[in-house]
Amino acid sequence: MYKLNYRVALAPMAGVTDHAFRSVSRRLGAEFVYTEMLSAKALKYEDKKTAQLAELFDDDNPIAAQIFGSEPDAMAYAAAKLADGSYKYCRGNLTPDTIDINMGCPAPKISGSGDGSALLRTPELAERIVRQCALRCPIPVTVKMRIGWDEDSICGVEFARRMEAAGASAITVHGRTRAGRFCAPINFDELSRIKRAISVPMIANGEIFNADDAMRMFERTGCDAVMVGRGALGNPWIFSEIQARLEGREYTPPTPRERIDTALGELRMCVFEKGEYIGVRESRKRLAWYLKGLRGAAAARDEINRAQSVDSIADILNRLAESATE
Repeated sequence: MYKLNYRVALAPMAGVTDHAFRSVSRRLGAEFVYTEMLSAKALKYEDKKTAQLAELFDDDNPIAAQIFGSEPDAMAYAAAKLADGSYKYCRGNLTPDTIDINMGCPAPKISGSGDGSALLRTPELAERIVRQCALRCPIPVTVKMRIGWDEDSICGVEFARRMEAAGASAITVHGRTRAGRFCAPINFDELSRIKRAISVPMIANGEIFNADDAMRMFERTGCDAVMVGRGALGNPWIFSEIQARLEGREYTPPTPRERIDTALGELRMCVFEKGEYIGVRESRKRLAWYLKGLRGAAAARDEINRAQSVDSIADILNRLAESATE
């Protein structure tokens, strides 16, 4: 049986969990991380941009490569290729520790094509996908799902059992339906029922924004680990906070200077790996998350959105740090 060696994970988030964000999160306490969501079909046809999203780095492991799609053959092909690191566009020979199958994304452009959370409505197809991936993949295959399509079709227990029977080594469950997206209350009772119904590890996800939320999730569901998504945006220290609570230590929040230095470090890494033009533009929204709540943040965000270089952004951030600590 697959053994879960972590209690706190960073969730896969499209457009967010690139290497720079993963690296910062891991340094601050995330024990397990995920790639951005990868299209199995695009990987099958060796789309260069998608394959580059799957690229791993020396400090990435342990990590899961998450794939999405609804064609069993394409999913199994992508899983196998990711597992042996054989995509020609990926540098190095690093491989993920697990392959995760996305069955929970509620975005219309994903579920509208039958992928992501739409698989909750086609459990037989979902089973075939997991079974074929598990058969062809030399590393564990896991599933990320929701508790159902909507409140009238909650199917978490049955669906999770079927995924386990098909070969899933662990299951992550977001405690909302697809219709609930990111607004509905977390259904702790259904999460608890799913945990009791399966024998593989269960990771619980949804509405974790601080250590109190994480402890509530552990206590009310009995989950083996928690996964943090939106709660880490601009606050990767949430992993330090949760780890401190788990270990019975006192947690000290970051100072404004520490927040800005971390944001600047992530920006520099992103630019180093993607080039200044792409790195600066992709980092703008992340920098805004880091600055939230700081005095002078609104004006700084406006300046950053006009900035074209790392040096100009560094100057803006350093001026903000000085004013925020006066």
